[in-house]
Amino acid sequence: MLTFEGLDENFKFIVLEVENQARSTRRFMDSPSRKRHAKITNRDDYIDNLKTIIENKCYSRIHSDKSLDHNQVNKIRAIQVMCVNLEKIADYFVNIVKQMQYLDDQSFIKKYDYLEVYDVILDRLATILPAFRNEDMSKALYICKAEPMLDDTYKVRFDRIMNEIGLGRDAQSLITILFIFRYFERVGDALLNIGEAIIFSMLGERIKIEQFDALQQTLSKSGFGDSFADIDFRAIWGTRSGCRIGKVEQREDEMSTEDKKQGSIYKEGSLDKIRKERESIVRWKKAFPDLVADIYGFHEEADKGAMLVEFLNGCTMDEVVLSGDDEFVRNALFIFESTVLETWTTTLERLPVKTNYIWQMQQRLDGVLQTHPEFWRTPQSLGTTEVRSTEELLTHCAAIEDELEAPFSVFIHGDFNVNNVVYNHAAQQVHYIDLYRSRDFDYVQDGSVFLVSNFRMPLFDSAHRERLNNVIGQFYGFIKGFAVQHDDPTFEARMAFALARSFYTSTRFELNFQFAKEMFNRSMFLLEKIHHYRGGDWKNFSLPEDILYY
Repeated sequence: MLTFEGLDENFKFIVLEVENQARSTRRFMDSPSRKRHAKITNRDDYIDNLKTIIENKCYSRIHSDKSLDHNQVNKIRAIQVMCVNLEKIADYFVNIVKQMQYLDDQSFIKKYDYLEVYDVILDRLATILPAFRNEDMSKALYICKAEPMLDDTYKVRFDRIMNEIGLGRDAQSLITILFIFRYFERVGDALLNIGEAIIFSMLGERIKIEQFDALQQTLSKSGFGDSFADIDFRAIWGTRSGCRIGKVEQREDEMSTEDKKQGSIYKEGSLDKIRKERESIVRWKKAFPDLVADIYGFHEEADKGAMLVEFLNGCTMDEVVLSGDDEFVRNALFIFESTVLETWTTTLERLPVKTNYIWQMQQRLDGVLQTHPEFWRTPQSLGTTEVRSTEELLTHCAAIEDELEAPFSVFIHGDFNVNNVVYNHAAQQVHYIDLYRSRDFDYVQDGSVFLVSNFRMPLFDSAHRERLNNVIGQFYGFIKGFAVQHDDPTFEARMAFALARSFYTSTRFELNFQFAKEMFNRSMFLLEKIHHYRGGDWKNFSLPEDILYY
């Protein structure tokens, strides 16, 4: 156990003081007296001051001691979180004592068996120091499990009190009892935070107990048989779909050189999304065995799913484009385009497919307008010229889109952002990740998403923009060549719809207003062009290629 001079002692004192507050409050509820009341309320100020001292020491130590390693910083951060929640628990006990004065008969509460609550609370408070000092995962989880137990206790008392209030007697006392058990329930919430802080101090990442349970179950199903204290869990990114993603491996001091190159990716999120991703990976794996990761484990519970998959070595294509030398980038793009060509050609089905780009825009309107409410254009006029509102444009363009269809479908990635493609230079191979949106659809969707994901990188110096524009131009030429090769005469028209969708929906992730407005204006320009072309032959529609470059 790492120790920090002065901080360890203060932390031990606040844990012991909160334990004393719990015992004192239980004695007060057993036999109320002014002396016991005063003792509890007076000690609360000491606990508040102790919490402030610990917080100041934590912040000071982190910012002033440059010798601290990552693990030591995590321990200090965990202490800070725990002391905040311990102070909350002490406050809840003070509030319970204050509530007692509203009982018509202070012995009334004894009918509701509060002693079992104190048994749970005191047991968990006594577990905090050994769990933290010994880095004991089982004890940390034991502390966390107090929360559902106290929730259940509160629910039982709540139902009983509601029934008794309906009888019309002792209303004030019954409501007071309800408030007291509500404070007990909030103690459970604070204990959960403390247990999760201890887990954080061991894993090095904030992870909720539900997520840890899912990780534990998933690792078990994958064949992991070691202690969970031996794993190193690092959150590496979070998807915009709300999934939590992390890298899981054995702790570095227990790993061989080869092991350090490996590891697994743990992904946890809504059950529907995780199931869809698993189904997509299985389908991709069947057609292209080396393109996507192997699945090591899968677990589902209630409305959550978790999956453990192979960690794919390499760097994402955005890293390639921005950091690689020219020859490296050219080689990566060649491998990438070869892979895309193979997947599109292999999965091509000569059956027309309806597109829904405008519908996709409409589904994401709330997210766009929450970030940029200005991007809901109202009708305007300049002399005799009328500028259509966003709503009118979307409505009209949705009707126009019904006139179009892709002449064939392919199995698309579905979220073909530049950072969802991993390039392994040593193996001369690319891999696809984040696949829960994969489906049979118009290849133009993947093309537009990849193009705009390059465009929207917020880099404006000439060197980086030139690189991005070169990638955009090369990949657009590739898509156009694929369209010609496979006799797709309405490719440019559908690309206009798809780009309008991608430009507009991308603004919800961009807080630079001027850059977001640039994408919004390009989306509106394309929708206006589509609207004006209605009635024309879509085979002759020409996409203004300049729209792709910044």
